[in-house]
Amino acid sequence: MRIKSDIQIKVGAILSYVQMGISILVTLLYTPLMINVLGKSEYGLYNTVASTISLLSILNLGFNSSYIKFYSLYKKNDELEKIKKLNGLFLVIFIIIGIIAFVCGFFITFNLDLVFKDGLSVEEYLLAKKLMIILTINLTISFPMSVFSNIISAHERFVVLKSISILKTVATPILSVPLLLLGYGSYGIVLVTLIISLLTDIIYVLYCLIKLKIRFIFKQYDKNIIKELVVFTSFIAINLLVDQINWNVDKIILGRYRGTDAVAIYSVGYTLFTFFQLFTGSMSSLFTPKVHRIVNETSGKEQKILLTDLFTKVARVQFLIAGLIITGLIFFGMNFICDYWAGSDYYESYYVMLLLCIPAIIPMTQNIGIEIQRAQNRHKFRSVAYLIMAVLNVVLSINLCKKYGPIGSAIGTAISLLIGPGLIINIYYQKRCNISIISYWNNIFRLCLGLIIPCIVGFFIYKYSDLSNIWTFIICIFVYSITYCLSMWFIAMNEYEKKLVKTPIYRLFNKNNN
Repeated sequence: MRIKSDIQIKVGAILSYVQMGISILVTLLYTPLMINVLGKSEYGLYNTVASTISLLSILNLGFNSSYIKFYSLYKKNDELEKIKKLNGLFLVIFIIIGIIAFVCGFFITFNLDLVFKDGLSVEEYLLAKKLMIILTINLTISFPMSVFSNIISAHERFVVLKSISILKTVATPILSVPLLLLGYGSYGIVLVTLIISLLTDIIYVLYCLIKLKIRFIFKQYDKNIIKELVVFTSFIAINLLVDQINWNVDKIILGRYRGTDAVAIYSVGYTLFTFFQLFTGSMSSLFTPKVHRIVNETSGKEQKILLTDLFTKVARVQFLIAGLIITGLIFFGMNFICDYWAGSDYYESYYVMLLLCIPAIIPMTQNIGIEIQRAQNRHKFRSVAYLIMAVLNVVLSINLCKKYGPIGSAIGTAISLLIGPGLIINIYYQKRCNISIISYWNNIFRLCLGLIIPCIVGFFIYKYSDLSNIWTFIICIFVYSITYCLSMWFIAMNEYEKKLVKTPIYRLFNKNNN
């Protein structure tokens, strides 16, 4: 089983990056079309409504992560009956959450002045209501269906999960583009989103029932487990609330105080930021079961060695990828946004993007630490610390957005990221989570030595090249990328990371030779 698990992780990691590549390509092609067809106002309206609905996703209260925790414990002891009861309990819980989401969504739908104040026309209010209704239905259904994707993840069937995600990534724009061109606008986009989500949910259900032969027991729940579940998830819920505030509330604040045009500008910068999130965050989810195994099966010095090794290995690989993305965005982002993608009206999006990306390097390369905290049941401190920082983020963003617009909102988020994840949580990792955070920073500083040469090259390219010429732009990106890779290879990467690159290349050549 352990060998199978390792294969699932490796193939799942490959598919994760395939999905990311497809997702980025789709977004690069799809977003300009959306902006041109919808216009800045409707594009901003669509993003504000989507962010509002996203806030309701906090209603899952962290139960997704807690399922894997309890499943791992029962699986370790081969308690199959308890696993069936756990499945039943979680399905009931998420059905109830779905009903609550439905009520909340419709309340907001018919009280949109809470979100948009009086900044919309009558037609825009009607459109916003239609979008909210469809997205509320989608969210309502997604809660009970998420139980089945969690079950697949707990069984470490990452290949199935990632393959379906790839299909979803491809199918959504393919079906949305014709509706956009036919004049259905953002209404057509959310309708396609609902249909695709329903189809993927059906696949998850069938896979669990037929392939994994999952069964549910809806009675005789262990009251102690329910109590422990509530305590465990309550602080994860705070984490989810904080994440939603940090990554979605800026759009809602801008929509209320500066209008949908400001939301559109922020959304373009935020879209590029999501590329960074995709590349640095996808690997960590693959190691969630492994983290729980280490915590459940080891202790003391042995556990610290294993957790620190896993923490730094994942962080180093994530930083290698993040470094290329962020430095590339610094040197080429402005020209990309203004000359080739969104248009010159969106130049402020460049600064929004940088303000979100740069301080997020720390939490995004350390996000496996979140699962370590949860596995150790030490996530309470992070929840409280992040909640305080989220409140600070909201206060700063409201005041700064009134004066500086989208850039002001991004500054508020940047400050909260530097103080919370950047400083406070790192101290906590070192003191309480059995992780040597000093080892992490030593590794990151060594990797930063590899950035010196690429940054010098990038500066001269930015200063002396005509990046408004498309061919010059492409050639310079290629030259910069090669420079970055060579510099990291010879200066920063260790043997483990080099092996990750060389092994698939050797296998490919051996297959061709055979």
